[in-house]
Amino acid sequence: MALARSRPGQIEILAVDAMQVYRGMDIGTAKPTADDQAEVTHYGIDLVDADEAFTMSDFQREATSALATIEHAGHTAVLVAGTGLYLTAVIDDLTLPGEWPDIRAELELQPDVVALYEQLADLDPHAAAKIEPTNQRRIVRALEVCLGSGRPFSSFGPGTDAYPPIATPQIGLRWNRDALTERVAQRVHRMIEAGLVDEVARLLSAPSGMSRTARQALGYKELISVVEGNAPLPKAVDDIILRTRQFAVRQERWFRRDPRIRWVEIAADPVAEALPVVQEYLS
Repeated sequence: MALARSRPGQIEILAVDAMQVYRGMDIGTAKPTADDQAEVTHYGIDLVDADEAFTMSDFQREATSALATIEHAGHTAVLVAGTGLYLTAVIDDLTLPGEWPDIRAELELQPDVVALYEQLADLDPHAAAKIEPTNQRRIVRALEVCLGSGRPFSSFGPGTDAYPPIATPQIGLRWNRDALTERVAQRVHRMIEAGLVDEVARLLSAPSGMSRTARQALGYKELISVVEGNAPLPKAVDDIILRTRQFAVRQERWFRRDPRIRWVEIAADPVAEALPVVQEYLS
């Protein structure tokens, strides 16, 4: 937003976030405010209802259309990530395999994530080595492709291990780990104070509830148990903080592999410290 304000009418923002695509999931995803969206055009936000499934392929298609619209207007797109795999799909134009909903539905009935991971390791050890053994969503997707296509998931294109030259400069913001830990805790408490529990209850009360993917979002997953009476709020808040910290570590690990990223070490003020670096690429 600071960058867009420094160049009025020139910048449009594409949010690259797997959960900001859902309408009504506002507080827990730290979605840009209505005022921000009115001031600067945003894409990638509020694309589907929270009871709908939304895939990386869907996002790639939406993002490609958004970037074409921004370019046609003669403006500059700033991609704000977010979800590493979604960003890679867009800037590296990944060739994505097809979908086999029946196979996916059957795999999702398997509650044993360890068994699913072992099955993937047998079918495609290369893909399994890149996926966290607890990441059920990615394990199911890889297995779906292996079983549906009859070929390894890792055989589709160069994958996420290839870092070819691209025209899109990437800038990463990196906090000291202790500072990041404190910021995560503060953010979770702010979201609770802003009404995240009520937001989750409202989404669950919709006729079709929340899709399986939407229910896995950090914060929402834990508070669903609270709303349904299966967990106390203080325990859920502690769980959200812990899992968000763990996610931040995985997220940094994902981006750290990409040698094309220019890192900015943040000491106190991310806007003041990162903005000049971003502006260098637009001068």
